[in-house]
Amino acid sequence: MPETIKAIDFMYYVATPEFIDKWSQAKQGELLCRMEKAIGGLPKFDSIETMLGKMDEAGVEKTFIVQCKMWSYRRKWMYMDTKLEEVLQYTEKYPNRFVGLAGYDPFHIKESLAEIETAVTKHGFKGVYVHIYGFDIPLDDRKMYPLYAKCEELNVPVSLQVGHVLEGMPSEGGRPIYLDRVACDFPGLKLIGAHTGWPWVDELISVCYKWDNVWLGVDAWMPKYLSPQIIQFINSRFGQDRCLWGTNGLPWKESLRQIQELGLKDGGKRLLRDNAVELFGLEKTASEPRVQAAKS
Repeated sequence: MPETIKAIDFMYYVATPEFIDKWSQAKQGELLCRMEKAIGGLPKFDSIETMLGKMDEAGVEKTFIVQCKMWSYRRKWMYMDTKLEEVLQYTEKYPNRFVGLAGYDPFHIKESLAEIETAVTKHGFKGVYVHIYGFDIPLDDRKMYPLYAKCEELNVPVSLQVGHVLEGMPSEGGRPIYLDRVACDFPGLKLIGAHTGWPWVDELISVCYKWDNVWLGVDAWMPKYLSPQIIQFINSRFGQDRCLWGTNGLPWKESLRQIQELGLKDGGKRLLRDNAVELFGLEKTASEPRVQAAKS
C-alpha cells in the first residue's frame, strides 16, 4: 500500500449500482462489438465510501467523474444520459476527492451550453467531456463549435475520446487529426485527446507536437499495452508536461503498478498528477481524511 496519495485519475464514470444497472439495461438491444462483450461492463461500488477506500488503497488522490452523454448510433436515443445530479453526489460530498466534468449533447446545443455554464460557474466543474461517436459527426463539426467557444470563454478544458470506440458505432468521427482544425480555430482552448487515439496514435501525437494547447490522455488502456510511440512521447521534453493518466474504469492499483514498470523518466512521471493539477487548475490542498469503507 502506498505511503501517500499520489495520482489523479482524469477519466471515470458514475459508478453507483443504480447508474450501472440503468446503463446495463439501456444497452439491451444495442449493437455491441466483440471487444465490449469481452471486457464486460463499467465498474460499480455499493457506496461512494467503498470507492474511496479503493482509491486510497491504490494511491489515487482525486478521480474525475464525467457527465457522459452517449447517443445510440443505431437506435437514435441518449442511452447513457448522465445527469448533473449524478455527478454532484460525488463532488459535493467529497469535493477534495472528486472533480466534475460536464457533458455535451450537440443535438441540443442551447440546453447543453446552459447546463455547462451552471456546472462550471455554480458547481465548480473543471471542464467538459465528449463522447462523439454515436452522434456520427467529426470532432471539428460545426455542431461542436459552440461548445468550444463556450469552454474557451469559461477557460476550462474539453476532454474528447479519440481513436476507436468499443460501442457499436463508427469510429471515424473520433480521429485525432480533427483536433488539428479545432486547435487552429481556438488557440486559447485547452483540448485533451483521451483514450490514446489508438489506432491513430501517431495522429494524436502529431497534433500534440504541433499545438501547445492539446494534451494526450493515457486512459482506457492498461499501461503495459501502450504503444511505444506514446511512452516515447511521455518521456520527451515535448510530451512530459502534456500527458494525463486515467483509467476509464480500469483497476487503479494494477494500472499504477504497470505505470511504475514502464521505467518513465522523472519528467514523464508528471502524467500521474502534476499535469492534471496544472491543466485543470486544481487547488494544491491536502486531501480529505481517508475513508474506512467498513465503518461507513
